[in-house]
Amino acid sequence: DVIAEADWVIDMGPEGGTGGGKVAALGTPEAVMAKGTHTGVALRALMTRSAAAKEISRLVPDGR
Repeated sequence: DVIAEADWVIDMGPEGGTGGGKVAALGTPEAVMAKGTHTGVALRALMTRSAAAKEISRLVPDGR
């Protein structure tokens, strides 16, 4: 949630440990999602769930 609200993201990777330490993606959360990094994939899933939840609450405001 915090990364999705950020103005700018520096995604380090592409893996952990010896497989990391490089800039895997840089930019807005949307730009990171477009790169398809591990963080980008997780952000896309979060944003999809968030958009679906907003649509449900719009259609069914009282939660039933």
